[in-house]
Amino acid sequence: MAISDSDISSTLSAYLERYPGEVVLLSEPVQLLSQGRDFASRRNFRMHATVGALLVRGGAEVLLVEHLAYGIPLQPGGHLEPTDVSLIDAAVRELTEETGVDPRKVVPASQTPVYIEYGRVPARPAKDEPEHHHLDIGYAFVTDADVGRIQESEVRGAAWYPLAEAERLVGHRIARAGIS
Repeated sequence: MAISDSDISSTLSAYLERYPGEVVLLSEPVQLLSQGRDFASRRNFRMHATVGALLVRGGAEVLLVEHLAYGIPLQPGGHLEPTDVSLIDAAVRELTEETGVDPRKVVPASQTPVYIEYGRVPARPAKDEPEHHHLDIGYAFVTDADVGRIQESEVRGAAWYPLAEAERLVGHRIARAGIS
């Protein structure tokens, strides 16, 4: 069964229970989700959900990819697919697609997301996408695996970064990578 607006909404609610200080930051997506408009579809340009994966190795390194579309280091992640059955499984799918990490060696640090960010995405005329908003739902995972074959159509490379360096490059969401 595909991911529903109810799935996204309940995940956001669980996240806000864990991080109540972010209620104001996420008030707009909460309002949009209450209207129920297929927010799993990337063709919903009011807002749609995406997923991210903070993969930690050895408690000291996090895996980042050099994202082709944005040209900067980011955590692996991307859009939901109609075949995804849960947000956390979608995050693992995106992680393994982009980095080639063996999914059997990826263990969730928590079933609750460690970050949810709501932000504007610039128009991408080549993909027939106007400016829109993403609700990026990120999960933390641990592994002892290494990078495999990267998805060259999406990323230029993948590398392990010390947590402090990854936080400097990507932002505060990295600080929660080790939280379980």
